[in-house]
Amino acid sequence: MSVVKAHRMSGRLERGVLALLLSTAFAAHAAVPGISGPSFTLQAAAGYTAQPDGTSIYTWGYGCDGAPGGGFLPAGVPNAQCGAMQLPGPTLIVNQGDVVSVTLTNNMPAAAGSTSMLFPGFTVSAAAAAVQPAGCTGTATSTGVLTTEANHGCAVTYTFEAGTPGTHAYYSGTQGDLQVEMGLYGAVIVLPNLSGVPAGYANYKAALPANLPDTCRALNTARPGGGSDQRLAAAAYDHPSACYDREYLFQLSEMDLEIHREAEKQKDLPCGEVTGCMEVTTEPYHPSYFLVNGRSFPDVAEPNYAVNYRTQPYNGNPHAHPGELVLVRVIGTGRWQHPLHEHGNHLRILAVDGNLITSASGKLAGPLVFTTTSTPGMTMDGIYQWTAKGLNWDVYAHADGITSDACVPDANGYYTTGSGAPLNAPNYYEWCDDHEKALETRPFGQVGSGGPMTLPDPTIVAMGAYYGGSPYFGSDATARAVGSTPVPPSGTVGNTTGSYAFMWHSHNEREITTNNAFPGGLMMMLLVDPWDTTINEAN
Repeated sequence: MSVVKAHRMSGRLERGVLALLLSTAFAAHAAVPGISGPSFTLQAAAGYTAQPDGTSIYTWGYGCDGAPGGGFLPAGVPNAQCGAMQLPGPTLIVNQGDVVSVTLTNNMPAAAGSTSMLFPGFTVSAAAAAVQPAGCTGTATSTGVLTTEANHGCAVTYTFEAGTPGTHAYYSGTQGDLQVEMGLYGAVIVLPNLSGVPAGYANYKAALPANLPDTCRALNTARPGGGSDQRLAAAAYDHPSACYDREYLFQLSEMDLEIHREAEKQKDLPCGEVTGCMEVTTEPYHPSYFLVNGRSFPDVAEPNYAVNYRTQPYNGNPHAHPGELVLVRVIGTGRWQHPLHEHGNHLRILAVDGNLITSASGKLAGPLVFTTTSTPGMTMDGIYQWTAKGLNWDVYAHADGITSDACVPDANGYYTTGSGAPLNAPNYYEWCDDHEKALETRPFGQVGSGGPMTLPDPTIVAMGAYYGGSPYFGSDATARAVGSTPVPPSGTVGNTTGSYAFMWHSHNEREITTNNAFPGGLMMMLLVDPWDTTINEAN
């Protein structure tokens, strides 16, 4: 198992996490599921969400009021659904320049009072919806401190132009300490306007220096490693360096169980007040559940739209091939900052709150970060890439004579299309300086025998479907592992893909627990799959 970056967790803690994580099946990994606009009909409603410790939590959330008019994206993801309430709310996917309308009906309990939506970064107009639900009596809307509110049983329509591409948040603008905590939040993805780029993205390709990989592809074109193209766009922004191969959205939040219990106790109070009749104590604040896309580990690894998570339809299950550019969309929600640490490499920030970070000359200028600190309300877009550069051994095992591939370095030192690699090369994007470099002078030895690292004892560290006892990539990785242990030990081989696993988790160690029980909370696994494994993002 390859872990390149150091982190603050103890070795014993790391081993325990890996043992559990790697025994979990990671079968489904759709990119950024959501519903397409530009018009949306939503509702705010109450329901229940599940936690891995068996707790069912009373929750408020946004959901669809009927079938989404624009359908589901990305195309081809089975079992897509948008119920009356979900956590987080539906991901709203629109195009730059769209005039977006969101009609929200307040179907929350009367005791909760009015509710609303905020769309930070956009100039929004709001008014009572043209057609009110049959249950709406009296005034349909109230003027809140931050936005126009929908009174109980009534509807309000918000309208704005999606002028800024990238990742954005939406959330309640009413009693934020209660309503956002209860689950009223979601994401808006604005796809960039690429209309000025000719078919085939010739302008983007022309901007690339010679002898570099072709990383800019039109949607649904051939890709290394095969598989269907589940990107929402060919680039995150209208910029030649904003192309990407895969994308994932992570909304990071927390829950204070006592707040939810207090709200549940009062949900049936008779109430005729527009502002509601609940008296819920929101301070002091003691969250005990920490969420990625509304789920805690290990639930976050289950498929999108899994039937046992109807009110938590989105997972957190990133996959990549070596060298692929992964667009990571992060939203901080709630009250706490959640320091998401992406193992395996640093993350290059592209944009904050939809604002692309560039230099005076127009080049990308975002920082390279060790941890993505998700300040509440802030969104970040970044590019993550894992390449095996710097490991100091041949991860494809060319040195042992089992495999034999060419490795001609491109201008950056990798074997890519820039240096003549075919798209189906099993070692595409190999770091050529390590080509045919043995792991150790004696494969069964340790650092003292000339290798860059001492391999863990597979009989102690981890057993599971993604650990084969081999430091090598590929479907025949376990056959390449040799040694006196033997490696892998008899009866423990379950690794059929030869993947590498990297933990992505909160660097606040309390946040990788579920109700104070470890492991859980805000963690997930990135699987770097070899090129001979097709990543199925359509579940």
